[in-house]
Amino acid sequence: MAISALTPETGTDAPAEVLLEFPDNRLLIDLCGEYDRNLAEIERQLGVQIPRRGNQLAIIGEEAARTRAAEVLNALYVRLESGREVTAGDIDRELRMGGSETGTGARAGDQLEMFKGGKVEIKTRKKLVEPRTDAQRAYVQNLFENELAFGIGPAGTGKTYLAVAVGVSMFIGGHVDRIILSRPAVEAGERLGFLPGDMKDKVDPYMQPLYDALNDFLPGKQLAKLIEEKRIEIAPLAFMRGRTLANAFVVLDEAQNATTMQMKMFLTRLGEGSRMVITGDRSQIDLPRGVPSGLADAERLLKSIPKISFNYFTSKDVVRHPLVAAIIEAYEADDPSK
Repeated sequence: MAISALTPETGTDAPAEVLLEFPDNRLLIDLCGEYDRNLAEIERQLGVQIPRRGNQLAIIGEEAARTRAAEVLNALYVRLESGREVTAGDIDRELRMGGSETGTGARAGDQLEMFKGGKVEIKTRKKLVEPRTDAQRAYVQNLFENELAFGIGPAGTGKTYLAVAVGVSMFIGGHVDRIILSRPAVEAGERLGFLPGDMKDKVDPYMQPLYDALNDFLPGKQLAKLIEEKRIEIAPLAFMRGRTLANAFVVLDEAQNATTMQMKMFLTRLGEGSRMVITGDRSQIDLPRGVPSGLADAERLLKSIPKISFNYFTSKDVVRHPLVAAIIEAYEADDPSK
C-alpha cells in the first residue's frame, strides 16, 4: 500500500489531504463496505471526508484526524489481507484503540502469552473475540495472567462476555477441565413469585445471559453435550457452598448482588489449577435495603493482595448500542452520591 501526503498549492484555500493507494481493488471494496458505510462511519467519528478515486482513498480534514483515519484504514486493510472480514465492531475497535495494538496477534498456541506489543485475541470454537477498548484489552490480559480477577463497571462493557470467552478458550486449549458459571438468583426489583417446573426450570431464567454468551462461542450440539457431561456448569451462587473447584475456570456474574458471606464462601471455593473471575456493576445492586454488597467488601479487603487483579470500566467502554453509553452517563450525572 502506498501512502502519499498531498498539500494544497500556495495561495489556494484547498484543504490538505492524505492519499492512500490500495493494490487489491476487491479488498478495497470490502474496506469501503456496502454503499461505503464503513467510510461513512470513519468520516462521522473523525470529522474527515474520504472520497474514493479509483483504487485510492483521499482523506481530507485536520492533520491529526487525517493521520488517525489513515491508521484506521491501514489496519482494516491489513485485516482484510489476512483473510478476515471487517465488521462494524472491527471499525469501532480500531477507532477506540488509538493504535495501542500492534503486531500480528496471538494465535491458538500462545493464548497464555503476555501479549506484549501484540493484539489480544481470544480463540473460541465459533469466533475470534477481540477487545474493543483499552480497558477491555487490559482486562483480558489480566484474565489470562491472574488466578483471581475482578471486572467492575456498568452494563454493556463486556465484563462477562469476555470472561466467558477466555474461559472457553482455556477450556478448548486444555488449560482447564471444566467451566463453571454462576450468578446470585436475585430478582431485579420485582417479585416473580413461584416459578413452575423443576429446579433447572426455576433457575434458568436467572442464568440466561450466561447461556447467551456460551452460545456465541460454542456450537449448539457441543454445548449441550458439555452441559450434559457437567464439563460446563451453570448454577446459582447458593449451589457453590461446600464445593472445591479444582482445574476449572469459574465466573461469578452480577457479583454486586452477592452478600458479604456469599462472596467469602465463593472466593474460598478456589482450588488447585483453577482461575476465578468476579464481575459486577456497583450501580445495579438489587439486594434488600440495608444488606451490604459483597463485591464492595471484596474490593476493599483484597486490593492489596498480589496476583489478584482489579479492572474498572466506564461508560466510554460500552460496546452495545451508542445510546447505552449516553443513558449510563445521564444516570451517573443525576446520582447525588457521585
